[in-house]
Amino acid sequence: MLAFVLNSVTRASTSSAKGRACSKPLGNASFATSSWLGGSVGSGRPSSLEQRRLRPRVLPVAPTTGSRARSLVCVQASEVTMRARSIRDLQDGEIRGKRVFVRSDLNVPLDGKRITDDTRVRASVPTIKYLMEKGAKVIVASHLGRPKGGFEDKYSLAPVASRLSELLGKPVRMAKDCIGDAVASEVAAMSPGDVLLLENVRFYPEEEKNDPEFARKLAANADLYVNDAFGTAHRAHASTAGVTEFLKPAVAGFLLEKELDYLSNAIENPKRPFAAIVGGSKVSSKIGVLEKLLQKCDTIVIGGGMVFTFLRARGLKTGSSLVEEDKIELARNIEEQARKRGIELLLPVDCGDRRQIR
Repeated sequence: MLAFVLNSVTRASTSSAKGRACSKPLGNASFATSSWLGGSVGSGRPSSLEQRRLRPRVLPVAPTTGSRARSLVCVQASEVTMRARSIRDLQDGEIRGKRVFVRSDLNVPLDGKRITDDTRVRASVPTIKYLMEKGAKVIVASHLGRPKGGFEDKYSLAPVASRLSELLGKPVRMAKDCIGDAVASEVAAMSPGDVLLLENVRFYPEEEKNDPEFARKLAANADLYVNDAFGTAHRAHASTAGVTEFLKPAVAGFLLEKELDYLSNAIENPKRPFAAIVGGSKVSSKIGVLEKLLQKCDTIVIGGGMVFTFLRARGLKTGSSLVEEDKIELARNIEEQARKRGIELLLPVDCGDRRQIR
């Protein structure tokens, strides 16, 4: 079996049935992910499926505002199945006529104003369409690219609004902002089944800082929250974490639910040999994930920018490539752990630099 871990896995609110709060908070998002990947801290690789079923499972829930600390819900897997609460768990009365803030991942590649790959837009449609058909007023938020602060036309979500309109078969209004009076006016004019796309949340630096006041402004025009942005849900940003302090219930969309269900099954009962491909630019954000994968995998393939820290740890030259100097020793320790456990840890034997791939 092959698992891809390109970013830390998402946090998601969980059902509280038979849950008990764990007193020890997690220090960072990757560690929260690692606990989701493997149960309580320090647990070894289970020797059988039955052991996996009986072991307590740990799932991270919504983080505290402005902090990377995490609360945990611990549930004995033999007592109740843990899963993220999703929009399918909401009663029609909880949706109909409500203003629903949907955090989607609409970070699509653009050539000017032309979308070159609409995969992420298409993936967002089932959740949005479901809410439309249930009579919700759907307010969609996303980021696009890496604006440096303030409006930049090349990072506007306007092209996405056009494509989303085509896919939904209904006009999607494009807001000029994501907070403020202009957005409030747009929302006030919505009817059940309407869709409004907010402008890029990263036009405000407060988004990535998970600023509580910015999160409050995002939440001001909504009644409940749906997170369907699997690719960004691991980040403690205002639109992915902060708003959950102001909007209840906060549930997962269909895309997020599907990814969580897949990963849960893949990790809890993998077919062997079990290999994981781990990418990303930094080792530091994958520490917890790598440590847990070492307890579960037969092979780990390291890719992305983080590979250069591992290559430097092996004493190889890396030129001007990104290297986390303070994590070189950590990379050595991870390789040593893999060796002792008999796990194959693979690094690229060559790499190239191209402006485009044809």
